[in-house]
Amino acid sequence: MKAKLPKGMGGGPQNMQGMIRQAQKMQEDMAALQEELDAREYEVKAGGGVVTVKINGKLEVLSIEIDPEIVDPEDTETLGDILVAGVNEAIKKVNTTNSEEMGKVTGGLNMPGLGGFGGLL
Repeated sequence: MKAKLPKGMGGGPQNMQGMIRQAQKMQEDMAALQEELDAREYEVKAGGGVVTVKINGKLEVLSIEIDPEIVDPEDTETLGDILVAGVNEAIKKVNTTNSEEMGKVTGGLNMPGLGGFGGLL
């Protein structure tokens, strides 16, 4: 007894070649998008705007600007907390943007190992 495949399934070599071409195109699109995302720069403000963190799409911190008015030698702990919050928010912004943009290319498919996110997709 032969099993019948649903319509659109199977189709032999031509269908397989089409799927391979689609996968290659998606991979090329993802590589180009990853390059673009890596080059992007983001700016995030923390502590009510007293700290500005600039980060790129590779999650490399480019700069941190601190409003001199908040620098209190007696309270470096608060400054440290604001810096940590700013860097974490910047990383979150990059990851969210990268995931959303890559989702547009993959059609929302979760494709581990693709996209150069180190498993962040």
